[in-house]
Amino acid sequence: MAKTTTQTGTWRELLGRTYAPVAVVLAGGVLMEASNVYLTTSLLPTIVGDIGGAGFYAWTMTAFLVASVISSMLVSRILTTRGSLFAYLLAFGLFGAGSLLAAASPGIGVFLAGRAVQGLGGGLLAGLGYALLQRALPERLWAKGAALVSAMWGVGNLVGPAAGGAFGEVGVWRPAFGILVALAAVLMVVVVRVIPRTERSASSSAVPAVSLVLLTAAVAMVSIASIVPAGVATGLALIVGLGLGAAFVAHERTAKAAVLPRVTFARGTALKWVYLTVGVLAFGIGTEAFIPLFGQELGGLSPLLAGFLGAALSLGWSLSQTVSASANQPGVVRRLLVGGPALLAIGLAAYAALQQHTPPAVVVTLWFVTLFAAGAGIGIAFPHLAVAAFSSVADEEEAAKASAGINTVFLMASAFSAALAGVLVKLGEPSVLDSAHLLLWVFAAAALLGTFPAWRITRSRAVREAGEKPELVL
Repeated sequence: MAKTTTQTGTWRELLGRTYAPVAVVLAGGVLMEASNVYLTTSLLPTIVGDIGGAGFYAWTMTAFLVASVISSMLVSRILTTRGSLFAYLLAFGLFGAGSLLAAASPGIGVFLAGRAVQGLGGGLLAGLGYALLQRALPERLWAKGAALVSAMWGVGNLVGPAAGGAFGEVGVWRPAFGILVALAAVLMVVVVRVIPRTERSASSSAVPAVSLVLLTAAVAMVSIASIVPAGVATGLALIVGLGLGAAFVAHERTAKAAVLPRVTFARGTALKWVYLTVGVLAFGIGTEAFIPLFGQELGGLSPLLAGFLGAALSLGWSLSQTVSASANQPGVVRRLLVGGPALLAIGLAAYAALQQHTPPAVVVTLWFVTLFAAGAGIGIAFPHLAVAAFSSVADEEEAAKASAGINTVFLMASAFSAALAGVLVKLGEPSVLDSAHLLLWVFAAAALLGTFPAWRITRSRAVREAGEKPELVL
């Protein structure tokens, strides 16, 4: 069985003098990525209106997420072999370079390339936030640390839409990406001063090249389905994409060089159910790229308000998990794990049912409420899933893989969901209302399926007495 601790850490301890510097670095990297995500989604209508490429609307998010998945798979290896300082400087450097390329892009092709480079840096930043957390903080602070890191999406929910909406109101977008370049440069200086150095050692595993190729090809094929003519071509692209995804899973089960830790597929472990639940929760976020568009086209909202509407889901996720992270009674934890996917499904379904042209103010308000509730479904379960993954293995490098795997699975599911969202929206065209209904009802159904792996976690985990963290049965 995994090691347990009888002491529960506090927020005061995490944010005190001893651990505050590392908390700032871990949270700051995720905040950088989160602000960029919501800045970009709120600006997309303005960007497409300026440089064209409406047919590649979904690809602006997919390019970022696919690149993030690729780099997130290498987090544990880079951290082990090159150390935390190099890893963070590389992450912020790539992020800044991608932002510069996006800011200078003359057309959609260059913009997508910039988003891909941004994604390489963003995947590293998000993955390092979890992988270094597991190494730099004591076990009693893991749940609080995971909640703090993920809560940066909530701060990004405010900063990103506010900045993006402000630029969108005046019809410009390039300066917004220029600001990201400057922030990346400043944070590189901060990292050199405060990042806790980790020891470097040789990695015991090879680069998971086959997994990288299979997963990237799978997401790319689903993305292609959103731009080919609707009908047979769309169906074929989806089938090939799903087949490549299945090949990725089959390869991971037996590969010596794998993305996920070996224990993931072992009989009797809960880690596979943890990752499946994380994937289902992340899948719901694929709707975010289109929510500002629905807000502007159906609700007549300004770019600023539409940007905040797009961030409502992740705001609910971020705020709710700061409360959920303090739960440690076994029965409460079990209910939060199963209730998370269920609440996500209910929120998305309610938002779908409320979609209409030129709604009254009360319906627009309910849009925000239902999306916030959907996000809360993610937030109430996520901190406990993170602790379960951290506790699943004893070997240091495999433990880093298990913790970084949270982010990898999250990004993989997000990439697939963003690509599928583009397909569903296209199938609903030319009616924006039909696109919204098709996208949201399908995603609500997928979220409801997530209650099964969440329930399996509660069956395969032994939750000890209150005050102790959950323990996995291996």
